[in-house]
Amino acid sequence: HVQLVESGGGSVQPGGSLRLSCGASGHTYSSNCMGWFRQAPGKEREGVAFVYFGGGSTYYADSVRGRYTISRESGNNTIHLQMDGPNPDDSGVYYCAGDRRYGAWYQGSQYSYWGRGTQVTVSS
Repeated sequence: HVQLVESGGGSVQPGGSLRLSCGASGHTYSSNCMGWFRQAPGKEREGVAFVYFGGGSTYYADSVRGRYTISRESGNNTIHLQMDGPNPDDSGVYYCAGDRRYGAWYQGSQYSYWGRGTQVTVSS
């Protein structure tokens, strides 16, 4: 089993920056594919970014590409999501997800492990 804990959420002004983190513990070998998802009120959950530990591949949703950066800390199972230039549409609860399978990263059903989420509010 893998436990995922997100941190770093909060309020940020449009055009600012925010960095989210997700720490993994437990059987972390079962979570070498990790992604960030978000869900705004009244909207479906959306895959935002993904990183594969095996080769370092990263993928992004079109809506955040060029503004967000997903990364992994060297030597451990903590990942980050650097959010630069967010806008109000980026607001929502951000979830960290993990699994050992490499597949359709943007689909929530791909992941076995989920954190509880951290709230991000982009507002002036």
